[in-house]
Amino acid sequence: MLAAVTAVAMAAIGWQLFRAYGDGDYSASVTRFTDMTDTQVVITILVRLPADGDAVCTLRARGASGAQVGQEDVTVSPGPDPARTQVTHRLVTSGRPVTGEVKGCRPA
Repeated sequence: MLAAVTAVAMAAIGWQLFRAYGDGDYSASVTRFTDMTDTQVVITILVRLPADGDAVCTLRARGASGAQVGQEDVTVSPGPDPARTQVTHRLVTSGRPVTGEVKGCRPA
């Protein structure tokens, strides 16, 4: 009985992790972050997505302490090469960022 309960619990945890971190067809990486001021950072990401699907990518910025100073969801539509769609976005921040990140992408 304990084994069955453990198996169900592990399956539920796995499903939650899959939902939280997205579909394998959707991924992104930061190619650069520039124009950092006290109120913004410009983040460029390279996104892989299916030709027929939009994505929502979560961008964030962190300050020198490591604390998050900005976050926004950005909708991405496939470009000419959906496996290499480039997007540049200005992220408004509440303090001076030292880095720009993409937390992940998921189907829109």
